[in-house]
Amino acid sequence: MPAPASRSIPKYSQVYSALRRDIESGRWREETKLPSEVDLVRQFGVSRITVTRAVRELQAAGLVQRVAGSGTFVKRSRTTLGQSFGLLIPDLGETEIFEPICQGMMASPLARAHALVWGSAATEAASNEARALSLCRQYIERGVSGVFFAPVELTPSKDEVNRGILRALDEARIPVVLLDRPVVPYPQNSQHDLVGIDNRRAGYVITEHLLNLGCRRIVFVGLPHAAATVNAREAGYREALYAHKVSFGRASLQRLDPEDVTAVRKLLESMRPDGIVCANDRTAGRLLHSIRQLRHRVPEDIRLVGIDDVEYARLLPVPLSTLRQPTHQIGELALALMLERIARPTLPPREVRLGCELIVRESCGAAMARGR
Repeated sequence: MPAPASRSIPKYSQVYSALRRDIESGRWREETKLPSEVDLVRQFGVSRITVTRAVRELQAAGLVQRVAGSGTFVKRSRTTLGQSFGLLIPDLGETEIFEPICQGMMASPLARAHALVWGSAATEAASNEARALSLCRQYIERGVSGVFFAPVELTPSKDEVNRGILRALDEARIPVVLLDRPVVPYPQNSQHDLVGIDNRRAGYVITEHLLNLGCRRIVFVGLPHAAATVNAREAGYREALYAHKVSFGRASLQRLDPEDVTAVRKLLESMRPDGIVCANDRTAGRLLHSIRQLRHRVPEDIRLVGIDDVEYARLLPVPLSTLRQPTHQIGELALALMLERIARPTLPPREVRLGCELIVRESCGAAMARGR
């Protein structure tokens, strides 16, 4: 297990970054007197030497000035203009929704005065966990004004890594807005702002779509060790079956590798599903290839749906019915939440959940049902 992200960052640098953000956010305005070094020692839980060095660094950066016998004062005001925000998205380029979310941030009118920092991952061959920890350390060292974080998923130790990253950012007093997914499972409350879709509703809506087309043996398929969003979509799937008085058992909930043809064959032979709800489009696309390899037809034998509406969903051998995420709006709202969090740091944590649009294509068999 990699070391916690904050362990390699010098204490004085963490104190310096936190104080600098307070100045740049406008919390301490021009000519405002900073807390005494004794108070800062108590606030950060560090030594007097550490605080003294951090304040010297602020002075060297031209942010404060020391007045003999009076204390340390903010030298010039810094507003929220021109701040930099780190993008801590370790699977950027792998999970297709994050690129358009970032585009939504950059297209927002609020983004004109700010900069998004992409950072540089350790190596291309590094795991998502290693990349996430590396980016976290970089952003703490750079003293960014905030971090947009999409928690790591699909690994057994993801929860420990994600908690370590948030702990390091909190210690460095860097605001965090979570993208798409929480770190803690339902019903625990997140301590950080979050923007994403209503995953429970998404699971319900896409399952109900198959039910309305006549499916009754519907299976839910997701990857092992997936994010909490998949659990929420699974919950929506169960609720839709319950509302339509369709029975289901534990075997109806499958966590498997959709490219594992042996596992897929076992699923099809044991459950004989007439419909499959996939946790996302990436799972659905891979499962579609395995189903076709096993000589089953979509949608004639099995109706298949996903969630996300990524770019390639309409380009699959059988175009995929899915729910479209409002990715650009998620990006815009994430930036707005971040700027408000910096301006009003004492606000309680907030979650913003958006709805999705049903996109009907060939894989669900809707046209076939209309023909009948």
